[in-house]
Amino acid sequence: MNSIFSGPFRAGDRVQLTGPKGKLNSISLEPGAAFHTHHGFIAHDDLIGQPDGTVVANSVGVEYLALRPLLTDFVMAMPRGAAIIYPKDAAQILAQADVFPGATVVEAGVGSGALSLWLLRALGAEGRLSSFERREEFAAIARENVASFLGYDPDSWSVTVGDLAEALPSIHPDHSVDRVILDMLAPWECIDAVAAALRPGGIVLCYVATVTQLSRVTETIRSTGLFTNPDPSETMVRTWHVEGLAVRPDHRMIGHTGFLVTARRLAPGAVLPELKRRASKSEYSDDDVEAWTPGALGERGISPKSLRKRVRQAGAGGAVARQREQAANEPAESDRLE
Repeated sequence: MNSIFSGPFRAGDRVQLTGPKGKLNSISLEPGAAFHTHHGFIAHDDLIGQPDGTVVANSVGVEYLALRPLLTDFVMAMPRGAAIIYPKDAAQILAQADVFPGATVVEAGVGSGALSLWLLRALGAEGRLSSFERREEFAAIARENVASFLGYDPDSWSVTVGDLAEALPSIHPDHSVDRVILDMLAPWECIDAVAAALRPGGIVLCYVATVTQLSRVTETIRSTGLFTNPDPSETMVRTWHVEGLAVRPDHRMIGHTGFLVTARRLAPGAVLPELKRRASKSEYSDDDVEAWTPGALGERGISPKSLRKRVRQAGAGGAVARQREQAANEPAESDRLE
């Protein structure tokens, strides 16, 4: 696996080129091909065999930095069916859910596969990731994006098309799952199934976009009496400009993308000691929730035509990566003769 992410560039590798103005371009290396811009071109053959971090000049002398894309770079540029979980939230999910090598993790929904990639990396070869997705098109995009980055289809990962609450009991027996991560519009609908699947001490983490969703899922988890008190949070990232003594925060920052809510499964029969809290309004209705759904807010979903196009794009990337890895693992002609 390490050969995919290190060593000299090979045919089929994805390479990220950074130009003099900081613009990023991602290409897949093909013998005889060239990367063209308005100011010259770079022959792929000039990159194949070169080490990661090479600086190469194009046909008119413009220099480009060539690096293998990090997982962060890949997920931000890969074909998308559904919106992705951004790297800043993915990092917090791995930390707050305490995902560890060898764990059994359930993820729903799979979206475009961004979080699946982070989870697979954290779980290692001994872990198991079960992903659930209601839409076959999104599941197909996720499978191909994962194969495109890894170069193969991981045996430790399964994708089930269907409703989590209905399918989870048939795949994972009660108290057999270490972590459950819910990225869906109405995660409160699955809390009972999640509670049954989690081991005592296991963690459920919900990723939601709006404050109404945050309120409802938090109160639902709390009302079951099966979990510790939910812990909601959000993460914001602010970069800084540093040049000598000119040190200041950048004008733009990565602000709100979503809320994370975590809670731990209590042992069967355990009763959580009551916390003293100030009285607050916690009543809500279905109308309150509907007012904050993407449709009610006027957000546009992806069209069927665009979705089919992105399925094709993801499939093409996955096929190239699988072929590349298969060719790399085949013995050389001299080895076969021996």
